[in-house]
Amino acid sequence: MQDFRNLFVWQKAHRLTLQVYEQTANLPPGRGWALESQLTRAATSVPANIAEGCGRAGDRDFRRFLRHSLGSACELEYHLLLARDLGFLPEATYARLGSQIVEIRRMLVGLIRRLATEAATTGDSPRTREKDETTDS
Repeated sequence: MQDFRNLFVWQKAHRLTLQVYEQTANLPPGRGWALESQLTRAATSVPANIAEGCGRAGDRDFRRFLRHSLGSACELEYHLLLARDLGFLPEATYARLGSQIVEIRRMLVGLIRRLATEAATTGDSPRTREKDETTDS
């Protein structure tokens, strides 16, 4: 088990989540409520699944939670697109947040692939992941 806070991908996802919360505070009252809920839930799910996966006993479970995180990142990407298209989110903000999501998705895919490769060569037994996953960028 490792500390999820040491993973660059978690750090980036956490910062993105904070930014999404800042942006949703600007959504129009009433009309934007459902979208605000979806945006914050999807954004929170990305780093939360990474954190939960780090607490699991083996890399197989960790990879599964990373895939959940990847799915939430895709969901967040869509909700941001919807917010932009509804006029709730300025184009510049959408572009900035969208580029962060793309980077996080790329990092997640890289980490999933690396763990799968390690599992194929060493077996998928539970083990301690003490190494800081700082090379996943």
